Amino acid sequence: DGAIEVRAYASHIMAEVTVSGDRSGAINRGFRLLAGYIFGGNETKAKVAMTSPVVQTPSEQIAMTSPVVQSGQGDEWVVQFTMPQSYTMATLPVPKDDRVRFVTTKPERQAVIRFSGLAGEAALKAQEQALRDWAAAKGMKLTAGPRYYFYDSPMTLPWNRRNEVAFSVQ
Repeated sequence: DGAIEVRAYASHIMAEVTVSGDRSGAINRGFRLLAGYIFGGNETKAKVAMTSPVVQTPSEQIAMTSPVVQSGQGDEWVVQFTMPQSYTMATLPVPKDDRVRFVTTKPERQAVIRFSGLAGEAALKAQEQALRDWAAAKGMKLTAGPRYYFYDSPMTLPWNRRNEVAFSVQ
């Protein structure tokens, strides 16, 4: 429906870290920690293929029936990389940094809105609201989120950047 899709995701493995601070600082710190792991910061010094998108979520997900409140101080964010399908939990290289952990996601459906440009706070909030409004109009129940998906390097020109906001749906 325009820039909005409902997607079905299979189970997959994510490498993740939890970092504190404001959203933009947290994504940078989390990205560096995870990039260190995939670029050889592991026990075997193995390089793990870079996948996209980089995923960022508030570390505590609140049910959509409650108000979602974030303060500017003490926020925690989970930053994730999807691991290539060729790995299992048993075959992933062991990280040298104990802040890097692995989780296996469950299969799920997500409502996702895509947009280009800089993914600042105002743009993310506007896209979140547009997706919430769309879901409400379609009678869909949002069950978790938001998740922020970033596909491009910071060196990519803003109008060429692909960003997304997603919520799990029933």
